[in-house]
This record gives sequence, C-alpha cells and structure tokens, in this order.
Amino acid sequence: MKILAAGDIHGDVSTAKKLANKAEKEKVDLVVLAGDIVGDDELLPGVIGPFLNKKKKVLFVPGNHESLATADFIADFYGITNLHGYSVKYENIGIFGCSGNNLGIHQISEDEIFSLLKKGFEKIKDSKKKIMVTHVHPKDTKMGAFGHPLVKEGSDGVKKAVRKFQPDILICSHIHEASGIEEKVGKTRVINVGTEGKIIEI
Repeated sequence: MKILAAGDIHGDVSTAKKLANKAEKEKVDLVVLAGDIVGDDELLPGVIGPFLNKKKKVLFVPGNHESLATADFIADFYGITNLHGYSVKYENIGIFGCSGNNLGIHQISEDEIFSLLKKGFEKIKDSKKKIMVTHVHPKDTKMGAFGHPLVKEGSDGVKKAVRKFQPDILICSHIHEASGIEEKVGKTRVINVGTEGKIIEI
C-alpha cells in the first residue's frame, strides 16, 4: 500500500490541491490527514474535495482546530472515515487513530486519548502491519523541541499507546516546525507529516 499522509492544512485550498495532485502523481492508494483540516472550526472551505476529485480514499483524525462535531460533519458530508476512536483494515494492514488533542478548547483527557486508541487497536491487533494516526505527537519525543512552548510537550496518552501497542508507524502532525521529521520510539517509526505531505509505502 502507498499512502500520502499530511496534516495542518488549516483550510488552505491551494495546499489541498497541491497534495491531491501529489497523490495522483504518486498513484497512492490512500490519503491520511492528521488533523487541523480547518482553520478555527469554521465550515470546511473545500479542502477535502480536491482529493475526492482525484478519486482518492481519505481517512482523517481531528486536530485541535476542529471540534468532534465538526469532524463528524466532515465525515458525513464527504463520506470519508473519521478514525477518532475507530479503525479500518485493508487486507493485512490495520489503521487506527485518535486526535490525541490534549490542549485548547477541544481537548480531551490523556486517559480518554489512550482509551480511544486502545478501542481502535483492539479491532486491528491481528493485522500484520499497524499504523496509528494522531494529531498530537507523543510526549518526550525530539520533534516536540521544535514547537512553541504552549504546544511542544506532546501527549502522554499517545506515548502510552505507542509503548503498549507498538504500531509499526505513527503518523502525526501538529508541530509545524517539525514537518518532515522522523524518529523512533521503541520499534515505532514516528513521522511528523506536515503540510508538504509524506509518501509512506507499506
């Protein structure tokens, strides 16, 4: 499977179009968006349409800029999958996720973050390859050092889930300055995908 993963579009239609063109050019099987699709929880300004126009399947998790209600609206309106507390399987690949949002007005507790990731993981735990998707990075990772003091800390719930479930890959975003950075947490490859997008082959 070939995936284009990106995050932090923040309602920028031109960025969405560039990513959709990249998805088409690279002939990806799946687009994964790691949150902050909208700017400030406003109505979606057409950033999902470019991917669907290219006939691409889209999965996403909400970030700290969209409420859970907005995320559900996005999923229902466009017919795409919101991974927040859920999972999907593609043959031998299992993908599960949660916003991991532990700050701002739409935050959830670290216990709930872990619980939602556990719920998704349970459905795909027998998959040969496992991909976890969150908006916020795990606590105590190097990529956090690049962020603003208010957002750099990361999520303890995401960190706990990585250690417990040991996914092969964790896709995240959130820290704009860390876009493109990769590191290992245990056996897990943690990738901050950012607005440029990252091609991931499984």
